[in-house]
Amino acid sequence: MDAAPPPAPIPTRALQLSRVACRRLMQRMETPATGGPLLVLTRRPKYSVILLGLDNAGKTTFHEQVKALFNPDHPSPRLKTVPTVGQNVSTVTLPDMYLKIWDVGGQMSLRKLWQSYYSSCHAIVFIVDSTDIGDGDLNGDDDDDAAAIAARAERTISGRLEECRLVLEDVLQNEETEGVPLLILANKQDREDCVEVVRIKEGLVKSALTGNGVREAVDWVRSRVKWNKESRPPVMR
Repeated sequence: MDAAPPPAPIPTRALQLSRVACRRLMQRMETPATGGPLLVLTRRPKYSVILLGLDNAGKTTFHEQVKALFNPDHPSPRLKTVPTVGQNVSTVTLPDMYLKIWDVGGQMSLRKLWQSYYSSCHAIVFIVDSTDIGDGDLNGDDDDDAAAIAARAERTISGRLEECRLVLEDVLQNEETEGVPLLILANKQDREDCVEVVRIKEGLVKSALTGNGVREAVDWVRSRVKWNKESRPPVMR
């Protein structure tokens, strides 16, 4: 059986045209706008997330837990933190994106600074301390009936939670937060003195609320910023 004939050689002019086309393509890829062919293939979108909430809500602790979970070289999260004055910033690397996390102070004097972050953020995580949502007194007379005890509990719960509601409404009424994904976390649910998530949800009736853990919270944010990228495009890095 005769051997198959060798393939016809590629015409010299066609080969030259291919080289010219490749050279032009490489030049286009190496423009300052893209930074080079390798960078084009390895760049990831970067989304900014701001952590908001009242003072002592647990924003910095949550931030530390996220860093420890998703950055292998980060030390164990600090269990004791000091109030944030200004901001704490970190970048978390995920398989398909970067999350730049802004942990912003929640003291009343600092809340007016929150609005400076709204225009560039891609998601908001609002953290509620479920053990610190009232300043009333649950103690009463031993002969109080069930109705009196329930009414006293309602007054206690409505204190700090009412402040949360007003602060959250102020955030949502800002035109620069329109369309931005919002996640509300009921923090410290592991403590015996916490208030049930359903009670917190009743006080924040217009807000989405989840009581899941750190990884679930990050997964939620990750999916929502990707879904919302047409409205709020990421920064390519």
